[in-house]
Amino acid sequence: MDALAEIRKRRAALGIPLGELARAVGRTDATLSRIERGQIRPSYELVQRILAYLEEREGVATPSLRAGDLANRSLVSVDGAAPLAAAVQAMERGGFSQVPVVESGRVTGSISEATVLRALARPDARRARVRDVQEGVYPQVDETCPADLLAGLLTRYPAVLVVHRGSLVGIVTKTDLIRGLRGTVLRRAAAPASAPG
Repeated sequence: MDALAEIRKRRAALGIPLGELARAVGRTDATLSRIERGQIRPSYELVQRILAYLEEREGVATPSLRAGDLANRSLVSVDGAAPLAAAVQAMERGGFSQVPVVESGRVTGSISEATVLRALARPDARRARVRDVQEGVYPQVDETCPADLLAGLLTRYPAVLVVHRGSLVGIVTKTDLIRGLRGTVLRRAAAPASAPG
């Protein structure tokens, strides 16, 4: 039963203690623990009660969570005309593994640790500009985008850019999404920053 394999994952993702779920469905902690480990097979009716409770909690946990709630608003971007070395310094200073590339106020691409490693292997690395090595643009979503829709994007891209009325206001990474879905408070003070070009 695939649902059984998912129970523990879903419960953990919501941060629900085993005891809380056990009380909600009228079973003991030990019984639910054995169900999660596959040691006993519960009745169809019990599985439905467990799943209904998890679905209800997921409905409570995620609808109000939006991309803007998850976004790191201390957004650092690099200018496409900047030397690659300047981008590397900006990434190291902030501890970022990826940043968007902006030229003339428009996002034109992205640069990541992997991009930098590939670029440094090139013979012209010392003279390279960010625009010479940048990768594609990360997807952009409005800050009101429901957080659960970001998961699909973040399986294909390392980050998602968050915009408000067309202006770039933040970035969401896989780590941000995981923390948010686990219930960690993520609201951050805005601190606009941009690497010098």
